[in-house]
Amino acid sequence: MDGAGGPDRPNELLDAYMAKRDDLIRFLTARLRSATAAEDLVQDLYLRVASLELTEPVDNPSAYLYRLASNLMLDRLRSDRRAGARDASWLQTRRVEMGGESVADEPSPEQAAYGKQRLGLAAQAIAELPPKTRRAFELHKLQGLTQEETAQELGVSRKTVEKQISTALQRLMAKLGGAET
Repeated sequence: MDGAGGPDRPNELLDAYMAKRDDLIRFLTARLRSATAAEDLVQDLYLRVASLELTEPVDNPSAYLYRLASNLMLDRLRSDRRAGARDASWLQTRRVEMGGESVADEPSPEQAAYGKQRLGLAAQAIAELPPKTRRAFELHKLQGLTQEETAQELGVSRKTVEKQISTALQRLMAKLGGAET
């Protein structure tokens, strides 16, 4: 580096950054309408300035900082716009419309976790049923047999199947009803 103080140039810019930091935040906040986004960009600006290895002196450090800040802001806005377009495109392929309303194709993570919990409780409640009641319930509700077909399969009356299914449903509702509190 030359005798013009090459190693001191980043310090000169860092000094200018420290002096103009609050002004840079106001400048970016006015353009972005977000103090948080402005703070993030000013931090990015600091990192950029601290890592610069300039070979020539900066004639106007303040103008240089504002130009860097503007460029960082534009880069961020372009990146956000691309991400938004990409997300919108992805969402368009993943959603379904019914009657002009967007219908979620998949449950939210919270809904999925809640559904898994409820399914586990239902499976547990079915497993805890007396064997004959469980078998009647499985044949009728899970395999789709009619009550008459279930009665024939089990060798019992239709009335017995009705009672067993009713008992099974009551126990399921009690088990699942207690999970909602």
